[in-house]
Amino acid sequence: MDIEIRRPSTTDGHHVNQLVTSIPQLDDNSTYCNLLQCSHFADTSAIAVTDEEVLGFISGYAKPDQPDTLFVWQVAVSSAARGQGLASKLLKDILQRTRPTPFRYIETTITADNEASWALFRSIARTYDAPLNRSLMFDRAQHFNDEHDSELLARIGPLHKTQ
Repeated sequence: MDIEIRRPSTTDGHHVNQLVTSIPQLDDNSTYCNLLQCSHFADTSAIAVTDEEVLGFISGYAKPDQPDTLFVWQVAVSSAARGQGLASKLLKDILQRTRPTPFRYIETTITADNEASWALFRSIARTYDAPLNRSLMFDRAQHFNDEHDSELLARIGPLHKTQ
């Protein structure tokens, strides 16, 4: 399977929305949100496509108060493309891009039981020879009214080597 990894464009927004809604474990975003991710945040997001099918998408942004920190908003990989290291390739694509301020840190939030995401970010930490630290960011009771699991902040960095 020939997979192209690239920056997303506005025409990808609807397809990204379809991908995200097809993965029950992910929080849904509106199509409009995905359009903004594919336009305003295209430089810090990546999409994987083949034969016009979206197989994976990572949305992220540079934190406004920490431009050397990539905050990964969401990672989505279709069931057909899982187990091939696609999420890692998407994230590496973003990190390799030339920017005025290179990313030295990666942050994201992950629920405690999301082993696939923890495995991805542990792998990235090993790849870039960087520590991965966890702390509570959004509490189930305080921030989600007990309607969503707590979100733990995963912070990787400083990144030491590039791939």
